[in-house]
Amino acid sequence: MAKRNIPTVAMIYDFDGTLAPGNMQEFGFIQAVQKNKNEFWEKSNQMAEENDADSILCYMYSMIKDATYYGVGRSKESFEGFGKNVKFFAGVEQWFHLINQYGKAKGLEVKHYIISSGLKEMIEGTSIAKEFEYIYASSFLYDNNGVAVWPGVAVNYTTKTQFLFKINKGIKEISDNNKINDFVPEGQRPVPFERMIYFGDGQTDIPCMKMVKVHGGHSVALYDKPQKKNTALKLIKDDRVNFVCHSDYTEGKELYKVVTTILDKIKADFDFNLLLEKHQNKQ
Repeated sequence: MAKRNIPTVAMIYDFDGTLAPGNMQEFGFIQAVQKNKNEFWEKSNQMAEENDADSILCYMYSMIKDATYYGVGRSKESFEGFGKNVKFFAGVEQWFHLINQYGKAKGLEVKHYIISSGLKEMIEGTSIAKEFEYIYASSFLYDNNGVAVWPGVAVNYTTKTQFLFKINKGIKEISDNNKINDFVPEGQRPVPFERMIYFGDGQTDIPCMKMVKVHGGHSVALYDKPQKKNTALKLIKDDRVNFVCHSDYTEGKELYKVVTTILDKIKADFDFNLLLEKHQNKQ
């Protein structure tokens, strides 16, 4: 837990479409199983519709099935290898250092998290994996030979919200169903919701965006193409996010200015509350 006078800020990111364009499977895996991205996703989504099934479980099943058929490795290392191919939006790889340094200069401890429906193993293979305090994402179960055989965790748009509470209470383990339900007074939680910033781009992020905003935090909707801007702006109109920005993480761009201003506000609010508490406790 951070020191009393150094508040912790959690910056929480979706992955696909938020930090990187498209879906991570499109950076090598889909090509390795001899499909194009439209073919892979149409088949996976059709499976979900025909069976009234969860689309995340269906894409994970499709990955295992296709990898088995085409002889593509199904070990963690193989999936991490595909993750190394993922390309990011402008400025992403420099972003974390910039924001950490800005936060430190303001007297804040900034921590970064992922909450993604994408594959944890692939995210762990990317060049930015080391930047995250924890990665909450879908992942496989592996047999005694280290081969993926079944979905272990499937993160969809509703299950994403549970990880906000794990961050709020300082719980990393996905399998822990006890600590998450234990009562912890608001003042003793490592990261209050008002010190969370959530970044997302699509429909699967809406519950998290809204929850963070409602509880006093800040949500940022990102778009990478002009035709997606109106969709993002509708999230403001519908009172689901605070800000809409182009997905350019470069220093000095709009997103950088928005986030640094939020950090300024978080620190000012923290200092104000300390001052208020001090005066209220005067004897």
